[in-house]
This record gives sequence, C-alpha cells and structure tokens, in this order.
Amino acid sequence: MMLTEFPRPLATVVGEIIGGYYYHHRTIETLFYEAGASGDVPEGSCVTKVTEWLIREGKRDPGKALSILGKVVEEFMDGDITRSSADKPKDKTRLEAALNRYSLAYGFGGRIYGAAVTVPSRSLGQKLRELSIAEVEEEFYRAHRSVDADPAAAVTAACAILEALCKAYIAEHGLDLPSNQTIKPVWGVVSKHLKIAPESVEEDDLKRILSGLTSIVDGIGSYRTHAGSAHGHGRRQYKVAPRHARLAVHSAHTLCLFVMETWQARRSDG
Repeated sequence: MMLTEFPRPLATVVGEIIGGYYYHHRTIETLFYEAGASGDVPEGSCVTKVTEWLIREGKRDPGKALSILGKVVEEFMDGDITRSSADKPKDKTRLEAALNRYSLAYGFGGRIYGAAVTVPSRSLGQKLRELSIAEVEEEFYRAHRSVDADPAAAVTAACAILEALCKAYIAEHGLDLPSNQTIKPVWGVVSKHLKIAPESVEEDDLKRILSGLTSIVDGIGSYRTHAGSAHGHGRRQYKVAPRHARLAVHSAHTLCLFVMETWQARRSDG
C-alpha cells in the first residue's frame, strides 16, 4: 500500500493509546520534538495533540511522519511495564492491528516497516547539495523497508532518489536540464560533467565498471517504467519479486553513494 499522507484512522488509534499512556502535555510535546516533529504544538487534549501532530507531519512528508511515529511509540512498545496499567498488552495488540491495516509493522528500536513511500522526502534535494550521506542512507532505508510489502513501490522510490540526486547536481552546477527529465537523460548530463562516463576515462578496467553504472541506471529506469508504481502499467507488465526490488534498491544505493563521494572529491579539489 502506498501512503501519500498519514492515515487519520491510524493517527486516531495512536492518539488514544499514546495520549492516554502519558497523559501529560509537556511529556508528549518533548517526545514529539525529540522524534523530529516540527511546528507549533497542536491545541487540544493529549489524545488530540498526538493525533493531529501525526496527521500534520504526514501532509508534509509521510515518510518522516512514520519515522516520528516509530520514535513516539518506542518506549511504549519496547519499554518495561512500569508506568502502564493492565491495559498495555491489549493496547499494544490494538496498535499492531492498526498498523497492519496499512501494511505496516513496528520493529524493535522505534522502526516502522512496510511503508511504501515512493518519493524522496522534501528535504532530500537540499541534503544532496549538502552531500549529507547520512540523510541519503535514511532515504534508501525508506525504500528498502517497502521491498517486501510493495516491491514495485521500492523500485520507484530507488529510481526517484537517483533522479533527485542528478537534478540536485545539475542545479548546483548550473547545467541545462534535458527536456526529458527521467533518470537516463539526467544521468547522462551528470556522468559527463562529473567525468564518470565510460568515455571519460582511459583505464580499461575502470571503464568497464563505469559502463556497469550506466547499465544500472538504464535498467532501473526501465524496470521502474515497466513494473514500478510511478507511471502506471502498460501492456508489458512485470510481477516484481521482493528479491528483484531489493537488487534494484541496493544497486541504486551503491551508485548514489559513488556519485556523492566523487562529487565531494571534485568539490574538495576545487
């Protein structure tokens, strides 16, 4: 299931459980801000505050909202039963069931698994220009966690991150965007300017490796078109297996980090 915002029914369940579990405004506010939430504190009761904050974050960035959710419920899900009443086991089961309705699951350590969020977070473009590898790692984590629940969405997400990287590079260097702004054309602009196109190097071994990168871009872009979730399904359809989606995500991840490291090296060289 692809999430475009935080589901209100899920937010309501979380609000009722977490709002009732803590039942202290300052504690909830601190919990949300430490989890990465932004903006003013929503008005209302503890239950309303939790519910509306998740919904608001989900409108801005559903992937970030799910990350916040994981951290908000972490102590409740993983902690010892110290403050809670006899209702805690029942509430945990209720929360797990609510997550499951959206093909989500909680994992130890505040992780929410199974989310199919098929576009990079809104901050990714800036983080790419800052060469923040940690942020890009988080974007690929988001893609990877949807591999089993929605393989096609994972392929789409991986390709979208690569496209965002290429467009960030093009913008940073004032290059002309191609008329077709899908992954293969924008990669052509970046690889030539960054001097990582196969024809840009003389060493045969490195040339073969760089040719492989071009094949990865071509393959992921085509696979996304034929089997992913971004362009619909035409006559030629693929049933994407999780192992194939995982291969696409890992390949895109490797390529993305290589480009960022090369970009950083070129920037350092002046």
